[in-house]
Amino acid sequence: ITCARPSSFPIFAVDYIGVSVDLFQKCIEFTRADEVKAAGLYPYFRPVEENEGPVVTIEGRRVIMAGSNNYLGLTAHPKVKQAAKDAIDRYGTGCSGSRYLTGTINLHVELEKRLAAYLGTEDVLLFSTGYQTALGVISALVQKGDYVVSDKENHACIINGALLAKGGFAEFVRYKHNDMDDLERVLQRIPANAGKLVVTDGVFSVSGEIVHLPQMLEVAKKYGARVLVDDAHATGVIGKGGRGTASYFDLVKETDLTMGTFSKTFASLGGFVAGPERVMNYIKHHSPALIFSASPTPASVAAALAALDVLEAEPERITRLIANADKMRKGFHAMGFNVIDSETGIVPIVVGDAELALVFWRKLYDRGVFVNAFVPPGVPPNLSMMRTSYMATHEDEHLDAILNACQEVGIELGLISK
Repeated sequence: ITCARPSSFPIFAVDYIGVSVDLFQKCIEFTRADEVKAAGLYPYFRPVEENEGPVVTIEGRRVIMAGSNNYLGLTAHPKVKQAAKDAIDRYGTGCSGSRYLTGTINLHVELEKRLAAYLGTEDVLLFSTGYQTALGVISALVQKGDYVVSDKENHACIINGALLAKGGFAEFVRYKHNDMDDLERVLQRIPANAGKLVVTDGVFSVSGEIVHLPQMLEVAKKYGARVLVDDAHATGVIGKGGRGTASYFDLVKETDLTMGTFSKTFASLGGFVAGPERVMNYIKHHSPALIFSASPTPASVAAALAALDVLEAEPERITRLIANADKMRKGFHAMGFNVIDSETGIVPIVVGDAELALVFWRKLYDRGVFVNAFVPPGVPPNLSMMRTSYMATHEDEHLDAILNACQEVGIELGLISK
């Protein structure tokens, strides 16, 4: 199943006859969101007023959350919250500088060392967000004459990192989703003496599919390419003790670089890249995204450290997460829904029509369940879906309520039979 990411390509208004074009005109003419809001079907930018993990408060109502990436439920963990509070007391609310200058504190260094030991890599480098990590790593490594080779379904941060490198006169090519034969076809066409970086999601964020990493590494080695895996949705979810995609396939030593985020499993904000010390050292001194950005805040880093403590001490949380997701996959299948299968915390229900998906979302929300509605251009036409995701802290009563609500709405909308 193909699940495309939103396009990142800018559209430029070019005037060949001398008539001035107002840059804001497209903004004035964009009314689709207003129309969906007027119909009461707008699922985006809804403020969460209180967050307890599996249950949140939105618009004064308690709602079961089935759309968060808080996979291990650690945003509400007492140790994680206390660590953030303690860090503010000691370091203040911000670092007031970039990592390169005055913005590094000992917590940054501690977390880098802890993550390197956890992931089994030589070194780790922290960034301020996961999105920024992709921009900073790809644009620093891939330069004029080099190639970024990307899965067509990769996250927008990878696409934009490749475009940033392309702006520096690198080349950007893509291959069919998770198709290693097509990856080889693409690599065959690249000059042998060109630098090549193959970039992929480890767990694809829309479908929850896992990359075919063993075949990818084999093909990449054949053509002298390096591999960067984005484990945003894999760390804390798959692999030994949640160590991600390379660990899942027992290929940690063979995988060149892994990047990830603190905004999901690690219950915080920030990003990281892990790999050889010499490569981390190079990125540290050549990545504008790192050098010219304020460093991760003390509270964010302390929270991520505490989350790592919990993850290492309580690996059963990962078992619980996957058990919860498996229960939902089996339940949705049994009802007759079209479900994209995986072994991760993401369980998408394919609805098809975009309008129907928005109606499905609204009816679930009215029943006290919040999920993510994915519609074009986030997915291809006729592949709109309810992208549900689960936490280790969901209890059976939460999961059963979600299943019941989806069954009621599915029958009502004619997606499944009684």
